[in-house]
Amino acid sequence: MALLRPPNSAGETPKPQIPQYPPLTLVAPEHVARHTPCTLHNSILPPELACRLFHTMLHLSRDWKRNKWWLFDRVVESPHRTSFYIRRDVNEGNDMREAAQYWYNGRQTDAPAQFPEPMEEACRIIERVVNEEMRKRERFPLEWGGYPVKDGEEPVLWRANVAASNCYEGGKESVGFHSDQLTYLGPYPTIASLSLGVNRIFRLREVIPTDEKEKRSARTFNVPLRHNSLIIMHASTQEVFKHCVPAQNTIDVFRPPYPPPQDLGDLEELAKLSEASNARINITFRFYRPDFRAQATPRCRCDVPCILRPDMKNRYEDLPPSNTGRRSMVAKYWWTCYAGAQNDGQGCGFWKVMDVTAEGRGPFVGDIASMYTPSSK
Repeated sequence: MALLRPPNSAGETPKPQIPQYPPLTLVAPEHVARHTPCTLHNSILPPELACRLFHTMLHLSRDWKRNKWWLFDRVVESPHRTSFYIRRDVNEGNDMREAAQYWYNGRQTDAPAQFPEPMEEACRIIERVVNEEMRKRERFPLEWGGYPVKDGEEPVLWRANVAASNCYEGGKESVGFHSDQLTYLGPYPTIASLSLGVNRIFRLREVIPTDEKEKRSARTFNVPLRHNSLIIMHASTQEVFKHCVPAQNTIDVFRPPYPPPQDLGDLEELAKLSEASNARINITFRFYRPDFRAQATPRCRCDVPCILRPDMKNRYEDLPPSNTGRRSMVAKYWWTCYAGAQNDGQGCGFWKVMDVTAEGRGPFVGDIASMYTPSSK
């Protein structure tokens, strides 16, 4: 083969080979924390509560929908059922409900239901764990600054007020690589994802910045999520990684160790819920920020709310020499039209850079609004 390969031009330096790494399975929580901006928490809920919540959500999932949207010139359908819930004591009123109706791919959906009681119980436990973890971590400047507290009180950095719920029935139901829209979550969100039922793989892969593509390649990380486990996608996960739940050829069925609550149906329905199940229920608890309320969301020329996305491929910028010299992640976000996802594939092409100063966002972790005002270049 060397005889058939054309010689290098004079002075031409061959391109270095970029190492390709095989997927890495992360089972232990310490390995997840080492390789990703996530933390894994097994057996997060009391066993009886985890089982009761599984039964409740599996029962409700019969009425969940498969979302549809336009992709290029055709309509595609989500390969799993999904629904959205709002917390019972949320006091943002109609504004929060409007935001919840546009949560999936910019499509207007039915008004969200309230958290069922087992979900509220689970949320209080998960909220405590998330806040404890966040207090251990270095914060990013555009993260939510937290609610005001009295002297001596621990600040509440994250309070779940909505939840997206998904049902993956069987190994073939899945969701492809994506990062979550930040329209109401704001920059550097924290999302707590609870798994109930059968074990499934949660897959993460970094989006390599454009100016680093010739230097390194992305590595895929597989995290097995078992029943009653919580993976927290901490700040920077949505800016740096995409994630998915891949289809699997085989899965082990889940046999609920506790019977379903008696109020979920008649004897026939309870008997069905007690059977071995091939379903995974996933509940992603989210904090919709007050400064990213629905009324403050820009609208495109189609007169529908824009969506907010990070600029994942151009997220780094070299610091001035007076600083450390290290590369620093500079948050860049875009408001963009997404009406084409629901409007026969036809959008208006509108986009603009998010300007936290002009838009009146905050409070943030630090006094950094002027640093993140888009430059003229």
